[in-house]
Amino acid sequence: MKSLNEDLKTGQFKQIYLLYGEENYLKKQYKDRLTKAMIPEGDTMNYSYFEGKGVEPREVIDLSETMPFFADRRLLVFENTGFFKTASPELADYLKELPETSYFLFVENEIDKRGKLYKTVKDKGRIVELPLQDENTLKRWILGAVKRENKQISERSILHFLEKTGTDMGNIQGELEKLFCYTLEKSDITEADIDAVCVTQISNKIFDMVNAVADRRQRRALELYYDLLALKEPSMRILYLMTRQFRILMEVKDLMKHGFGRKEIASKAGLHPFAAGKYMEQAKSFKTSVLRGIIEESADIEERVKTGLLTDNIAVEVFIVKYSQP
Repeated sequence: MKSLNEDLKTGQFKQIYLLYGEENYLKKQYKDRLTKAMIPEGDTMNYSYFEGKGVEPREVIDLSETMPFFADRRLLVFENTGFFKTASPELADYLKELPETSYFLFVENEIDKRGKLYKTVKDKGRIVELPLQDENTLKRWILGAVKRENKQISERSILHFLEKTGTDMGNIQGELEKLFCYTLEKSDITEADIDAVCVTQISNKIFDMVNAVADRRQRRALELYYDLLALKEPSMRILYLMTRQFRILMEVKDLMKHGFGRKEIASKAGLHPFAAGKYMEQAKSFKTSVLRGIIEESADIEERVKTGLLTDNIAVEVFIVKYSQP
């Protein structure tokens, strides 16, 4: 990421860029910044955008061979084309001898580092991975945004904010904007302000519901369930999300038994490092046998609902009541 920022700062660009990773917000930000830096705003003659699978390499090559119209460069942008997952030998060979006026920008979710196209881009251009950001990076980013608004926020409030919004940077950005508008006349942002305007993500409500079940706070668990129903979440989807969380807890608990730390658990379980710590703490409240029993009963409830033996709303409510009994 440092080298990419240096390119943007100096205006000395590689002819080929590949941006990939799980953090969609950063991919969009850098895609937009590179596009604006390479092509004057409104220049549609020398800018081409391709999205999704089915893009023909031959069409791309023909366009790239066309001289730019009263400009120094032509920019071709590709998003989620799957070129780096499927064999693209024709395009890979072409990029090795790319005309000096043509620039390529690839933005992908998934790549195969063994592929010919990836190796060509690595050799001829710049590859930048944009993964999910860790807790400390997110905290610094939020604090920087708050300071630019000439406001203050405590570390505890930042953590509270992250617990409500989750770790997706796009969602965080949207919730920050709401928070800044709400606290327009204030210099300090408090937890009360966050609770007043920030929307709790569905996944976090599910997490809180499982916490309530673990703590035997039956009323709280049911309140969260009714809140989700009021938000038009189908009861069977709620059950699915709860079951998914219990599966993750069982996996995390097993990894903890084998002595793995937070970073290793996050990697092996496919979790954000910030979330991994929360799951590790929550897993301590359950025995493995209990988690297995919950998962098995969930599957049984799903089958009985599908066969008409139970109604979905009541079935999930009974499920929550059973495992949150004081």
